[in-house]
Amino acid sequence: MKIASLLLCLLLVSVTNPQIVCGQKASEIRYLSSADKTEQPAMFYSPDSESAVPLVVALHSWSGDYKQRLHQEIEAWCIEQGWAYIHPNFRGPNLRPEATGSELVVQDIVSAVDHAKMTANIDPSAVYLIGTSGGGYASLLMAGRHPEIWAGVSAWVPISDLTAWYHECKLAKRNYFNNIAASCGGAPGTSPEVDEEYRKRSPLTYLADAKGVRLSINAGIRDGHVGSVPVSHSLLAFNEVADAADRLSEEQIREFVQTAKVPADLQTAISDPSFGEKQPLFRRTSGSATVTLFDGGHELVDNAAIAWIKQTYAAKGD
Repeated sequence: MKIASLLLCLLLVSVTNPQIVCGQKASEIRYLSSADKTEQPAMFYSPDSESAVPLVVALHSWSGDYKQRLHQEIEAWCIEQGWAYIHPNFRGPNLRPEATGSELVVQDIVSAVDHAKMTANIDPSAVYLIGTSGGGYASLLMAGRHPEIWAGVSAWVPISDLTAWYHECKLAKRNYFNNIAASCGGAPGTSPEVDEEYRKRSPLTYLADAKGVRLSINAGIRDGHVGSVPVSHSLLAFNEVADAADRLSEEQIREFVQTAKVPADLQTAISDPSFGEKQPLFRRTSGSATVTLFDGGHELVDNAAIAWIKQTYAAKGD
């Protein structure tokens, strides 16, 4: 029966998509981090391909690690396409100084890309980064810290300013503020040294250097009300990479956050089938960066993320 089932699976796969082999998935590996010469874990899929293939780097959420399955739809899509996929640990949950946007984190992610390039036949002009929540935070950080690596960065419901998020979480009685303090050495204002930790671990410090990177920032408009990260983090991140004429004002951002609605002067009709029932309510593009607020909360829309990667890959020679 097992042999018959396998043959049936292979037959169905060969008809629907000849690139898929039954049972293919990312497997656990260890790679050397240039940060401290330690072996770091990741989940990695490397296709057997003579031609160079794109690579998708997916980053786990705030409290997750490399075994998290939040991006499993994107992993499966990469395997179907014959693309490489890596899901690094980058020091695990953001609960301690070694994690939470540290220098170790930055170099771990760079080293994960380097490992993929050394192990598989990777097209260096087609390396894409995606993350959700804490992974969106790390994606924005990496867009600013190493813009030269990425053909595109897709950040979903990200944190962009740790000091602001500390105060927001403390006010809302979300325990994340304790995670941030444990990572940065105390509450904001404790000392100049602590404040420096908040600054250097926050994406807003570096995002101006990401101008020119194809950047997609996405958040559910009700995040901060039914989720943990106010949409101000996405809007302020966009402002850092946008031309002056395209930036949102403080008043507009405040209205988005307080009402979970699009201000009257910014309302336009938007249709994007890739978002399904989570249709965009607000979208603005400046240069190579786009911010989208959709009808949802603190979440990833897999189909929309995949569609953006496909579109960005198709346009990479433009």
